[in-house]
Amino acid sequence: MKYTGMQRKADNAGRVVLPAELRNLASFSLGTQVEVSVEGIFIRLKRHSMACNVTGEVSEDNLVLADGKIVLSPNGAKYVLVQLKKYIR
Repeated sequence: MKYTGMQRKADNAGRVVLPAELRNLASFSLGTQVEVSVEGIFIRLKRHSMACNVTGEVSEDNLVLADGKIVLSPNGAKYVLVQLKKYIR
């Protein structure tokens, strides 16, 4: 585990905002599904590894790339392929 030196206070509802820098480092984007677990005194947040980054679909058929940073469902992969073909032209 890497210490960032960042500290945040919980608000009255117990919420803690993750700074953009941390969200970017962990590849958290808008709508990212997050798994929460408790390990002793630590609260661990982890991107849900099986949710498609494009469609949000959760499936055992999802393709996991780039060490888990990219997850694509079949529909998400088709969409990305179309977009990449347009980009390359």
